[in-house]
Amino acid sequence: MKVPQVDILAIGVHPDDVELTCSGTICRHRAMGYSVGVLDLTGGELGTRGNKDLRLQEAQASAKILGLNFRHNLHFRDGFFQNDEVHQLEIVRWIRALKPVIVMCNAPEDRHPDHGRAGALVNEACFYSGLRKIQTELHGQPQEPWRPTRIYQYVQDRLLIPSLVVDITPWMEQKMDSIKAYSSQFYNPESTEPESYISSPRFFQNIDARARTFGHMIGVEFGEGFMVKGPVEVGDFMAEM
Repeated sequence: MKVPQVDILAIGVHPDDVELTCSGTICRHRAMGYSVGVLDLTGGELGTRGNKDLRLQEAQASAKILGLNFRHNLHFRDGFFQNDEVHQLEIVRWIRALKPVIVMCNAPEDRHPDHGRAGALVNEACFYSGLRKIQTELHGQPQEPWRPTRIYQYVQDRLLIPSLVVDITPWMEQKMDSIKAYSSQFYNPESTEPESYISSPRFFQNIDARARTFGHMIGVEFGEGFMVKGPVEVGDFMAEM
């Protein structure tokens, strides 16, 4: 597998986490010419609907819609992965291989316990990735330390107050198309599978409402919110307007 260097790496514990939370931000930055990769930590095999193989296929379909430069699944155990050395080092390997400047990852805490645990796991892996005395290799090749410049944790199910909001108004339709690529998971009147938290038609309405709420915060139609640990450097107040 050829591993490219990317400017931005979005990491989600379940396939579709990235689409639901930061796919508009991905579309915006791809339109500006930045390279973007996605790491899915699990296959989402504990989901009420569908199965792991089907969700992997849906993730690749979504990757084409988003124009991703790279997507890979680490196949951690859904629901039972841990924030420990084994899982941290696997993420370190991919951070060092992909060399992202920016990492986006799961919320600090959320309705689903996997989300907060994955957010902490990725934060710690990003730090350890920069430590020279932690030695790793990928595909038999020794790796050099690499630490992303900034970590942004996307807001998911719970309405956390974001540290910053990205305007995704021109890319809202593309975001929704990427979400709908997961046809096994969301509303389908012909499905015979059990109802789930996300399979109601109201769930799409909630996605729209959340994006409108975040957009309203910055005076645009649609937005995506992110949490940031620590202060963010601003070099030019006027450039931020």
